[in-house]
Amino acid sequence: MKVIVDTSIWSLALRRKNRIDPPVVNALEELIADGRVQMIGAIRQEILSGLKSKAQFNRLRNILRAFPDLNHSPDDYELAARFYTTCRSAGVQGSNTDFLICAAAVRHNMNIFTNDNDFTLCQKHIDISIYTGAPH
Repeated sequence: MKVIVDTSIWSLALRRKNRIDPPVVNALEELIADGRVQMIGAIRQEILSGLKSKAQFNRLRNILRAFPDLNHSPDDYELAARFYTTCRSAGVQGSNTDFLICAAAVRHNMNIFTNDNDFTLCQKHIDISIYTGAPH
Protein backbone atom coordinates (compact mmCIF):
# COMPACT_ATOMS: atom_id res chain seq x y z
CA MET A 1 0.00 0.00 0.00
CA LYS A 2 1.24 3.48 -0.89
CA VAL A 3 1.74 6.00 1.91
CA ILE A 4 1.39 9.78 1.75
CA VAL A 5 4.32 11.16 3.71
CA ASP A 6 3.40 14.38 5.50
CA THR A 7 5.62 17.46 5.65
CA SER A 8 6.41 16.81 9.32
CA ILE A 9 8.20 13.55 8.45
CA TRP A 10 10.05 15.01 5.45
CA SER A 11 11.16 17.89 7.63
CA LEU A 12 12.66 15.55 10.22
CA ALA A 13 14.50 13.62 7.54
CA LEU A 14 15.63 16.48 5.29
CA ARG A 15 15.70 19.77 7.12
CA ARG A 16 16.32 19.30 10.85
CA LYS A 17 19.67 17.59 11.17
CA ASN A 18 19.97 18.35 14.87
CA ARG A 19 16.55 16.82 15.68
CA ILE A 20 16.56 13.64 13.63
CA ASP A 21 14.26 10.94 14.99
CA PRO A 22 16.01 7.69 13.92
CA PRO A 23 12.93 5.39 14.04
CA VAL A 24 10.92 7.85 11.93
CA VAL A 25 13.75 8.38 9.45
CA ASN A 26 14.33 4.62 9.25
CA ALA A 27 10.64 4.03 8.53
CA LEU A 28 10.75 6.69 5.78
CA GLU A 29 13.86 5.10 4.28
CA GLU A 30 12.09 1.72 4.25
CA LEU A 31 9.05 3.21 2.50
CA ILE A 32 11.31 4.83 -0.09
CA ALA A 33 13.22 1.58 -0.66
CA ASP A 34 9.91 -0.28 -1.10
CA GLY A 35 8.63 2.31 -3.59
CA ARG A 36 5.64 3.09 -1.38
CA VAL A 37 6.06 6.85 -0.90
CA GLN A 38 3.41 9.06 -2.45
CA MET A 39 3.80 12.83 -2.81
CA ILE A 40 1.19 15.51 -3.30
CA GLY A 41 1.95 18.97 -4.60
CA ALA A 42 0.84 20.77 -1.44
CA ILE A 43 3.35 18.79 0.64
CA ARG A 44 6.11 19.50 -1.90
CA GLN A 45 5.29 23.20 -1.63
CA GLU A 46 5.35 23.14 2.20
CA ILE A 47 8.73 21.39 2.26
CA LEU A 48 10.30 23.85 -0.16
CA SER A 49 8.78 26.98 1.37
CA GLY A 50 10.85 29.20 3.63
CA LEU A 51 14.25 27.69 2.90
CA LYS A 52 17.09 30.07 3.73
CA SER A 53 19.25 29.55 0.68
CA LYS A 54 18.85 28.84 -2.99
CA ALA A 55 21.33 25.97 -2.64
CA GLN A 56 19.20 24.31 0.04
CA PHE A 57 16.07 24.83 -2.07
CA ASN A 58 17.75 23.27 -5.12
CA ARG A 59 19.09 20.32 -3.09
CA LEU A 60 15.69 19.49 -1.58
CA ARG A 61 13.85 20.11 -4.86
CA ASN A 62 16.15 17.64 -6.61
CA ILE A 63 15.62 15.02 -3.89
CA LEU A 64 11.84 15.43 -4.01
CA ARG A 65 11.67 15.18 -7.79
CA ALA A 66 12.20 11.44 -7.37
CA PHE A 67 8.62 11.27 -6.03
CA PRO A 68 5.88 12.03 -8.57
CA ASP A 69 2.79 13.89 -7.44
CA LEU A 70 -0.55 12.20 -7.04
CA ASN A 71 -3.01 13.93 -9.35
CA HIS A 72 -6.05 15.43 -7.67
CA SER A 73 -9.58 15.49 -8.99
CA PRO A 74 -12.41 17.80 -7.95
CA ASP A 75 -13.59 14.94 -5.72
CA ASP A 76 -10.42 15.28 -3.60
CA TYR A 77 -11.08 18.97 -2.96
CA GLU A 78 -14.76 18.39 -2.26
CA LEU A 79 -13.98 15.61 0.20
CA ALA A 80 -11.32 17.80 1.84
CA ALA A 81 -13.94 20.51 2.33
CA ARG A 82 -16.35 17.97 3.81
CA PHE A 83 -13.64 16.71 6.19
CA TYR A 84 -12.83 20.29 7.20
CA THR A 85 -16.49 20.95 8.02
CA THR A 86 -16.88 17.65 9.92
CA CYS A 87 -13.79 18.24 12.03
CA ARG A 88 -14.46 21.93 12.57
CA SER A 89 -17.97 21.17 13.84
CA ALA A 90 -16.35 18.79 16.36
CA GLY A 91 -13.93 21.52 17.50
CA VAL A 92 -10.91 20.09 15.65
CA GLN A 93 -8.74 22.53 13.72
CA GLY A 94 -6.66 21.67 10.70
CA SER A 95 -5.18 23.33 7.65
CA ASN A 96 -6.53 23.08 4.13
CA THR A 97 -3.43 21.09 3.24
CA ASP A 98 -4.07 18.65 6.10
CA PHE A 99 -7.59 17.99 4.87
CA LEU A 100 -6.43 17.63 1.27
CA ILE A 101 -3.93 15.01 2.47
CA CYS A 102 -6.76 13.22 4.32
CA ALA A 103 -9.03 13.32 1.28
CA ALA A 104 -6.34 12.05 -1.09
CA ALA A 105 -5.46 9.26 1.33
CA VAL A 106 -9.08 8.14 1.68
CA ARG A 107 -9.93 8.35 -2.02
CA HIS A 108 -6.80 6.46 -3.05
CA ASN A 109 -6.82 3.99 -0.13
CA MET A 110 -3.51 5.14 1.34
CA ASN A 111 -2.15 5.66 4.82
CA ILE A 112 -0.71 8.95 6.07
CA PHE A 113 2.75 8.94 7.65
CA THR A 114 2.87 11.87 10.04
CA ASN A 115 3.86 12.88 13.53
CA ASP A 116 1.48 15.84 13.48
CA ASN A 117 -1.10 15.38 16.25
CA ASP A 118 -3.76 17.21 14.18
CA PHE A 119 -4.18 14.05 12.11
CA THR A 120 -4.71 11.95 15.24
CA LEU A 121 -7.41 14.38 16.36
CA CYS A 122 -9.03 14.29 12.92
CA GLN A 123 -8.94 10.50 12.91
CA LYS A 124 -11.57 10.53 15.67
CA HIS A 125 -14.03 12.15 13.26
CA ILE A 126 -13.04 11.04 9.76
CA ASP A 127 -11.96 7.64 8.51
CA ILE A 128 -8.24 8.08 7.85
CA SER A 129 -5.43 5.59 8.49
CA ILE A 130 -2.17 6.75 9.99
CA TYR A 131 0.98 4.81 9.13
CA THR A 132 2.86 3.84 12.27
CA GLY A 133 6.08 2.65 10.71
CA ALA A 134 5.22 -0.93 11.56
CA PRO A 135 6.24 -3.60 9.07
CA HIS A 136 3.75 -4.14 6.23
